[in-house]
Amino acid sequence: MSHDDELSHQRRQLLQWVAASPLIALPLGQEAFAEDPKELLRNFTKRPDPMIWTPTTPLDLIASPKDAINVFDFEPVAFSRVPPAHFGYMASGIDDEITLRANRTSFLKYQLRPRRLRDVSQIDMSVNLFGTKWKTPIIIAPTGGNKAYDPEGEIAVARAARVGGYLNILSNAGASTIEDVIAARQGEVWFQLYATSSVEVAKKVIRRVEKAGAPVLEITIDRNGGRNQETFFRLKKLDPRNCAGCHVHGIGSAQERPNYDGIDMSAVKSMQSSNMTWDFIKQVRDTTKMKIILKGILTEEDAELCLKYGVDGIHVSNHGGRSEDGGRGSIECLPEVARVARGKVPILFDSGIRRGSDIFKALALGASAVCVGRPYLWGLGAFGQPGVEKVMDILQSELKGVMQQMGASHIRAIESSMVIKES
Repeated sequence: MSHDDELSHQRRQLLQWVAASPLIALPLGQEAFAEDPKELLRNFTKRPDPMIWTPTTPLDLIASPKDAINVFDFEPVAFSRVPPAHFGYMASGIDDEITLRANRTSFLKYQLRPRRLRDVSQIDMSVNLFGTKWKTPIIIAPTGGNKAYDPEGEIAVARAARVGGYLNILSNAGASTIEDVIAARQGEVWFQLYATSSVEVAKKVIRRVEKAGAPVLEITIDRNGGRNQETFFRLKKLDPRNCAGCHVHGIGSAQERPNYDGIDMSAVKSMQSSNMTWDFIKQVRDTTKMKIILKGILTEEDAELCLKYGVDGIHVSNHGGRSEDGGRGSIECLPEVARVARGKVPILFDSGIRRGSDIFKALALGASAVCVGRPYLWGLGAFGQPGVEKVMDILQSELKGVMQQMGASHIRAIESSMVIKES
């Protein structure tokens, strides 16, 4: 297929999505315009939130990573190339997706207060996390099943992290082993754990990860029950493939997660961790010398308990709006956690990051570093490793520009007074 033919094919796919997608509300009678793409584009209505699902129109798909102006440019290309069910799983929130939208709209509640006449000719973005110096506070967040978006999956992401010098966190739900990802990254990789219902199985995974050389363990604590992923279920209906063709043992099964290879899973009653308590954290502390971060903290009460139980770091996250539809954007939860933990342990942040200004606001409100999830998956699904590299580079460049405009020549110069919440 020629380059032009490939672009035409992508555009046709995207137009079909625009016409049928549950994510976009079409005006009455809109179906009549489906045969005329330009007329369709003039009449369709976008989602009622600031998330840009297409750059300007679906006819403006970028042909390569170098053509991207912002991270949103990658999303429609990823949609045109990634199977609908896979894209839907990544894009979905749960229930009414109030929290998914709040993760973006809540950033608009915080405005910047720039300081002038400061020397910002040289910008130092470096941060120190548990004794390792990183050139940037931007981290590649743990996301599951990257091979659903590109054949190389987590390996392509790790190589992109190596090229850009980014910290990479591998998900326990990943389709690659910790050993292979460390080899591809050729440097430090952290590991994120979904504990399952069995403490003993969790301990075996932890021992494997520590032996492989991961210095930090992130334990996700906000996936405790079922969830209604409506966008995923609706887009799944548009996928003509049989799920069993790829997910032989079932979606999310241990067999799909190679970091469980060689571990007896007979004691696992559920892949979720509904039975997890603070006692589990104590047992993990006795099992490993790795630093421990709890991912999914949203309240000052739980932040205080993190300190009580000797946790080494806190990750403020609502799972990208994928755990509960509580309605608060993650950025709104950050200040109360920071009041308790800032200066005592590192604070990581994620959910809704799309711009360098988002990263700056999170740093000003107390985050030590910021994790990026969906945007790099858009890049991965659109162009593989080069797409991931470009997404991360765009965010890095935007953050540098914001720091200069705000009068912060280094990360420590970012002050809470530089951000104000609207009354």
